[in-house]
Order: sequence, then C-alpha cells, then structure tokens
Amino acid sequence: MKTDNISQQRSGRVFLTPERVWLDDLAALAHSETRLEDYPFAAEVVTRVLIYDCNAIRRAIATPAGRVDVLAEWAEALMTGPGIIVLRHAFADLAPVDAATAVFQTIIGEQHASNTGGGDHFAKPGANDRIWNALEKLCLCAPEVFAGYYGNEILALVSEAWLGPAYQVTSQVNVVNPGGEAQSAHRDYHLGFMTPAQMARYPAHVHRLSPVLTLQGAVAHCDMPVDTGPTLYLPYSQAYEPGYLAITTPEFRDFFQEHHVQLPLAKGDAAFFNPALFHAAGTNRSADVRRMANLLQVSSGFGRAMESMDRTRMSAVLYPALRAMLADGRISRAEAADAVAACAEGYPFPTNLDRDPPIGGLAPPSQQALMLKALQEEQPVAAFLAALEAQQERRLT
Repeated sequence: MKTDNISQQRSGRVFLTPERVWLDDLAALAHSETRLEDYPFAAEVVTRVLIYDCNAIRRAIATPAGRVDVLAEWAEALMTGPGIIVLRHAFADLAPVDAATAVFQTIIGEQHASNTGGGDHFAKPGANDRIWNALEKLCLCAPEVFAGYYGNEILALVSEAWLGPAYQVTSQVNVVNPGGEAQSAHRDYHLGFMTPAQMARYPAHVHRLSPVLTLQGAVAHCDMPVDTGPTLYLPYSQAYEPGYLAITTPEFRDFFQEHHVQLPLAKGDAAFFNPALFHAAGTNRSADVRRMANLLQVSSGFGRAMESMDRTRMSAVLYPALRAMLADGRISRAEAADAVAACAEGYPFPTNLDRDPPIGGLAPPSQQALMLKALQEEQPVAAFLAALEAQQERRLT
C-alpha cells in the first residue's frame, strides 16, 4: 500500500509551517461583521468591537440565569466573535483604581532609584515603565488595597467566562510614557513567546488549545484617548489557526498596521481579549500623559501537573550520571536529550521577570536548555550545579 501521500497529507494537517500561511485567509476573517443583535447584553458595537456597560451587566447577573447567560455571551464573543470585549465602568467606584495606582507609582519610583524593573517582550527597552509580578507586589505592599481592587465582580466574571472557576490571576503594570513607541504586532502567551521554529514543533491542536488556557486583559488606570496609544487590535484574527506563525512575518504585520482598530478607554474601563488576537500597544503621542494599564493574564487552573516534583533536585542528580554515560558511550546524545526532557522543566515560565528577564529573546532559558547546553559543552558537574542553583534563585519571588 502506498502511504507517502496519506502521510504527507496528515503531516500537513497536524503540523503548521510558515509556508502554510496565506494572507487571503486572514483577510476573510478580519473583515467579519459584528452584529449587535447577536449579543443582547452589549451596549453597542464600535469598529466591530463589542462594548458592554458594566452597570447594566451588574443588573443582568443579579439572577443565576442572567449570570449564566452573560458568561455564555462573553465566552462566544471571545472565541467565535470579534475576540475582544470592552467593559465600560468595570470599576463602578474609581477609588480602588486610584489607591492601586498610588502603590504602583511608589513601586516604580523605587525601581527608578534602584535601577531595576522595566523591559518589554514586544517593545524597545526603555520605552515603558514595567512592574513585573504586580499582583504579588500589590498584595504584599498593601493587602487592603489589593482586596478592594481584586474584589471586583466584573474581573471575576470575565475570567470565569473564559476559563471556568479555579483560574489563576497574574498581572504586570505597564506605563507607556510620552513618546513611547508602539509594540510590534503579536499574539500572547504561550506560543506567542516562541520563535517560529519552536512554534512549528507543536501540533496544530496545541495552537488551538493554547488560547483557551489564558485570558488577556487590561484595566485603564487613567483616561486613554487615542493619542495616548491604547492597544491596537485586529478583530476576528484569533480564529486564524496558523496565526502564531503568521504574525511574525512582515506581510502579516503590514496587514495589521493597515486594518487594526483602536478604542479609547476611560479610567476604570477594562478590555479583555483572546490571547490569539493580533494586538500591540500603541504609540503614546501625547505630550504629558503617562499611560498606565494593569495588564492581567489569567490562566486556567488546569495548567498544572497532577504530582509535585522537585525537578531542580532531579536535574542536579541526573546531570553527573548523563555526563558520565555520554563520556563512555553508554547513552547517545539523542537519548540523553530524551532523558533531560523527562527530568527538567522544559518551559521557562513562570519565573521572576525582575531577576530572570528575557535577554536576547522573548523568554529566558528553560531548565532543560541550561542542562542541554551544559552537556553539549561538557561542563564540570560543579559548574552546572552552580548555574542550576543560580537559575532557581532567579526564579523565586
């Protein structure tokens, strides 16, 4: 039986490649219409983006049936709709926003004084002030402010709509100063932080799965008219399956620049979007507005293994054994790499991005990368153990 054709067709279905991205396919999706009548809880549609008045939403979710209906509408808006929802008045009371802003400004001042913090995955260094792990820092610095800010039913509602209960919240505060340039267009965590070669190793169903494991959002901590550079979005682009690969190419980034939408936000508003939506923070063209947003990344509670393991300890024990086995030919390089894959952490996140920033790429090296490099270079055991301990120390908060 001739299997070449079947095998090639199957490989083409299961693995996406840069050669399989076609701009016409994205264009067909990106010009989809958003009809207000399909989303009865929405207040309006602006440039194909759904706008919700959260004062009305709070009334709608007062009953169990109404709450379920809103959850369902938001889930479909993020999955098969425009991929983004804007939540006006997400904070009915702005006092918690102002209180959190004051804490964040203090933290930024401390970062300036100590020459720490900053950086951005998709923008030039120095364009922004960035607080990594702002969630933990706010909680530890001002627990009552944290309670007032995150005790917010709208933030909880949209998180549950996309991820179900038991979600995990993280946040990074981003301040784009006057003159701060736009980010490059991108998709977000997980695959969005990889090179195209790394992305292509993951089967297509993982490209479909990754976006439903996280939710991206931003709370406006000041008024954000368009000249301050609120985030640019391409509605419906989340539905383009090879989009993680596509958005790394000049052709697709040019399309994004020509067809993106941009909406102003008021202080206390929020925008939430499917992480696969093409997006980028805009250029701050204002003279004096330091545009502050609390960027929320909410993750599924399912993104965890069943058992807890001390992979750092395992790696410390395994490395000398692998080094000795490679030296006397008892294991091949490929077999050693397979053993490392079973032992060490293969993904660089979560980490402490203050101490473990992405240098020369979108993510810091993983534990596996550290171990494989040491084996390749035949590093002495003591040198590897020191590097392993230093890496583990950098990851701690």
